[in-house]
Amino acid sequence: MRTDSSPGDLPAREHLPAAGAGTAVLDVVIPVYNEEKDLQPCVRRLHEHLARTFPYGFRITVADNASTDATPLLAARLAAELAEVRSVRLEQKGRGRALRTVWSASDAPVLAYMDVDLSTDLNALLPLVAPLISGHSDLAIGSRLSRSSRVVRGAKREFISRSYNLILRGSLQARFSDAQCGFKAIRRDVARVLLPLVEDTGWFFDTELLVLAERAGLRIHEVPVDWVDDPDSTVHIVRTATEDLKGVWRVGRALATGSLPLDRLARPFGDDPRDRDLADVPRGLARQLVGFVVVGVLSTLFYLLLYSLFRQFGGSQAANALALLVSAVANTAANRRLTFGVRGRGGAIRHQAQGLVVFGIGLVLTSGSLAALNAATTDPAHSTELAVLIAANLAATVLRFLLFRAWVFPDRRDDDHDPHRPAPPPAPPYTPAPAPEHHRGPLPKRPVERTPRTHPVRPTDSDPRDIR
Repeated sequence: MRTDSSPGDLPAREHLPAAGAGTAVLDVVIPVYNEEKDLQPCVRRLHEHLARTFPYGFRITVADNASTDATPLLAARLAAELAEVRSVRLEQKGRGRALRTVWSASDAPVLAYMDVDLSTDLNALLPLVAPLISGHSDLAIGSRLSRSSRVVRGAKREFISRSYNLILRGSLQARFSDAQCGFKAIRRDVARVLLPLVEDTGWFFDTELLVLAERAGLRIHEVPVDWVDDPDSTVHIVRTATEDLKGVWRVGRALATGSLPLDRLARPFGDDPRDRDLADVPRGLARQLVGFVVVGVLSTLFYLLLYSLFRQFGGSQAANALALLVSAVANTAANRRLTFGVRGRGGAIRHQAQGLVVFGIGLVLTSGSLAALNAATTDPAHSTELAVLIAANLAATVLRFLLFRAWVFPDRRDDDHDPHRPAPPPAPPYTPAPAPEHHRGPLPKRPVERTPRTHPVRPTDSDPRDIR
């Protein structure tokens, strides 16, 4: 994953000024590879639609990815015939490489791309780019998974698309609904900052771009689209899915290790919540809950596996205690690192000791449940024992999370609240200065100490600091 620095922070978003005649506000890129059959009718259809409905100047760029058929000749012929069409030839394949090359060199303030088959209804193009022109959003994507979208495609592609987006939500915490729809747009100033951080050159390019943009705090606008599947698509589904999963793993690892400089990209609007000094508000509760649930599910499965194994060699109480002890040590270590973000060996023994106290509470709950079951039934079935243990563990889980958050891994936002930090020396007693008997003229101004912000604030249009 690239870590080279970005060209600079993003400016405040503004409505694009009205462009003069012939000035391209929108540059629509169509990446193609061996598309001699569909290229001409699709480009002519797109050009006619833009000339008839788009109120700004536009450009259509055909980005040829090392085609071996007549595609480059047809693209050059279209560029010679239509003034708003140009062609770019790349000697290497890769949709992401084509988009990066054209977007980086384009002078249009709004950049977009769509697939050559024009599966997406072109009536969605103006709603796609309008939020970028107005300054409302930074990126815009077409979504086939919106409730108001109308989509015609086979069950296999529907299943793959929805599964892929579920993977993105579960692994990378993506909140956008459709990563693979070939219908996206981005502001040029945003692309200038984000493109150096995107590593993929193939089909995963736009997914990586969206994930990084979302993590950087940029605004992504979604447009419901009408979409018809192209039965002649040349996309290799298995190979593309494999490369996408590799990309998900690579980006997830980079985000987890903090190797991307996304924290230096200020959000391009004025009221940045990261600049607010909020007191007495728990931080990261949602993320901790998700991490705790994931660790809890895995540790519960591990505990049940150990219990079933130990039960073959001893009684239920001994098997429960031993299985719970082993799984509790693993659970505390996993929650320490993954849920509460505690790194290093400092305090690890103390955390495990406190975790064993929490384990004791869980042992009391589960052992009491088993004792009550054995009192009610002389020879309970193994499945009944597991059901009782699951119910008891669910009750213990809630208490375990509260104890972990408040006692084992408390959130110390202020270093002054850390008991291991030495207390600062007491301030000298305040002695008021004697008041002067007589003073003429205005009082001198008192110097004001300002604490530097850790994140820059973006001025809005009405901010007086933006007036030059």
